[in-house]
Amino acid sequence: MHQVSYGASVDLLSNRETFPSFFRTVPSDRVQVAAVVELLQELQWSWVAALGSDDTYGRQGLRLFSSLASTRGICIAHEGLVPPHTPHLQSGAVQGLLSHVSRAGVQVVVLFSSAHAARTLFSYSIHCGLSPKVWVASEAWLTSDLVMTLPGMAQVGTVLGFLQRGTPMPAFASYVQTRLALAADPAFCALLDAEQPGLEEHILGPRCPQCDHITLENLSASLLHPQTFAAYAAVYGVAQALHNTLLCTASGCPVREPVQPWQLLENMYNLSFRAHGQALRFDTSGNVDMDYDLKLWVWQDQMPELRTVGTFNGRLQLLPSQMWWHTPRNKKPVSQCSRRCKKGQVRRVKGFHSCCYDCVDCKAGSYLRNPEDLFCTQCDQDKWSPARSLHCFPRRPRFLAWGEPAVLLLLVLLGLTLGLVLAALGLFVQHRDSPLVQASGGLWACFGLACLGFVCLSVLLFPGRPGRASCLAQQPLLHLPLTGCLSTLLLQAAEIFMESELPPSWAGQLRGHLQGPWAWLVMLFAMLVEVALCAWYLVAFPPEVVTDWQVLPTEALVHCRVRSWVSFGLVHATNVMLASLCFLGTFLVQTRPGCYNGARGLTFAMLAYFVTWVSFVPLFANVHVAYQPAVQMGANLLCALGILVTFHLPRCYLLLWRPDCNAPQFFLGGGAGGARERGGGGDEETPSKNE
Repeated sequence: MHQVSYGASVDLLSNRETFPSFFRTVPSDRVQVAAVVELLQELQWSWVAALGSDDTYGRQGLRLFSSLASTRGICIAHEGLVPPHTPHLQSGAVQGLLSHVSRAGVQVVVLFSSAHAARTLFSYSIHCGLSPKVWVASEAWLTSDLVMTLPGMAQVGTVLGFLQRGTPMPAFASYVQTRLALAADPAFCALLDAEQPGLEEHILGPRCPQCDHITLENLSASLLHPQTFAAYAAVYGVAQALHNTLLCTASGCPVREPVQPWQLLENMYNLSFRAHGQALRFDTSGNVDMDYDLKLWVWQDQMPELRTVGTFNGRLQLLPSQMWWHTPRNKKPVSQCSRRCKKGQVRRVKGFHSCCYDCVDCKAGSYLRNPEDLFCTQCDQDKWSPARSLHCFPRRPRFLAWGEPAVLLLLVLLGLTLGLVLAALGLFVQHRDSPLVQASGGLWACFGLACLGFVCLSVLLFPGRPGRASCLAQQPLLHLPLTGCLSTLLLQAAEIFMESELPPSWAGQLRGHLQGPWAWLVMLFAMLVEVALCAWYLVAFPPEVVTDWQVLPTEALVHCRVRSWVSFGLVHATNVMLASLCFLGTFLVQTRPGCYNGARGLTFAMLAYFVTWVSFVPLFANVHVAYQPAVQMGANLLCALGILVTFHLPRCYLLLWRPDCNAPQFFLGGGAGGARERGGGGDEETPSKNE
């Protein structure tokens, strides 16, 4: 036998296996719970207490709410049941329940309860002085006079809840008034008893003497209850199903065999009908889809008025302007265990509740992909992000650009050094037959100055975006010209050493081997050794262009990576050997007063070389890798400028402003066979005697 309820909302009744013939004209509590959860989300109440009456209605309501709230990020600080009416046990249990709610620090309490349990809870709440809160009511007690008329109820806080939206039935009051008038007529009652004797006792139960004095005023509040329409729809739905089963039309019903209950049940499934203009339909679970109104208690004297502040028809719609809170200045209550994290922060949960957390900033290089993420997402290696970022930014390539201040300063130094080198070279070429230039090496000196110019030009390989060709050419194009320059200085140092420190017979004999083709062979040999070292460096450990994504916070560093620092150091070996021989050959050489001290110029030139490259090593090792090319540029230019200033420019000064010194007797070894006398004689030796 099918059953149609106009008040049972327990979700368990939707189970078709257990209750195959149950129907109802009120929504399941699951719909009401979904509306409550959406309300909490909309108002950002994530830290709540959930209470229920200790009966089937309360327990199933709490179970539905707990399961749905946990999936929506709502934390239940405390969950409890209001005990049944047992005076000797109830007082301590309810007070303990209220104490837990108070200690939880919640401002919102969801109460799924019967009206009697709700009245009991609020009685103790008012007595214990529980601070005002927002009470989200279930439909069972939201409109109950038993709760509304409780003394002190206006001080509990804000009460709101969802109420099934019914269709107004204005004619129902006149119908009830007519029925009451008939019931008061003894003749009508006698006629009814004559037609169906014993109906009242056997079907309706014992007679109620007080019911004879009920008036319309006693029932006026109940006539407006939404359940009135639900009861009407239940009766109308059964009538519609019976109408369909009997194949009735507007003119009447055909004669047929008696209808069996199973035949009527078949027509109840998926039945669609209209009751008072509202379209209703039983779904596969026997439920109907009906909208809810969100009602707020607004106190008027001793009784609250139910104000509509929102609707729910699968989607919540609020009317914020109609809201009225118990807080000062009507400010919306806040019920959260922790404040909402700011943009770019993730939640680090503390304790057992996901709503209680610390907000932690996403560090640089990571970002918050979704607001609900518990961990920051690392950016890809080709992207970067600042702290507390919501997305990553592409890294732009970084290298030693031509327009950087350091590069511009080095280019100015390059122009100065190269200009001096070219001026000195031009001056030496112009005076190539003078004693000064011949004493400086003649063509050797011109070749050395040309090599020094190429050393300066090699720094142009370091600025700009690195490429494979520029990375391979940087070291060879620096060290080969420098080897050529140092080899000419070595020949000059060897000649000074022989003239000053060796016997005249040996000096004259060896001087011939340091002039002409032999000198060029020495320079060629030195450069071939350097070529071999550079070739080994390029073949065995070639430098490569790499993009480093980690060394800079917001950029990708593109630079030439040295694969072997040992091979990088060996490329310097030839030049270090040449500079060492020059320094050792001239450091202790004694020069006669009144003669040009070429040994001193060579000594200072080698000191400039060593100071530059010894300083280069710690500076290059400790400077940021982005500025290492600039350090190499500076070392190259300072090395070239040091050699130029200490060795070549003093001779240029003599050519331009001291032409009287441009004579053979002024330079060591200027006269044939007189080197030993100039180097080893006393101060009393005169230039005329040397000649």
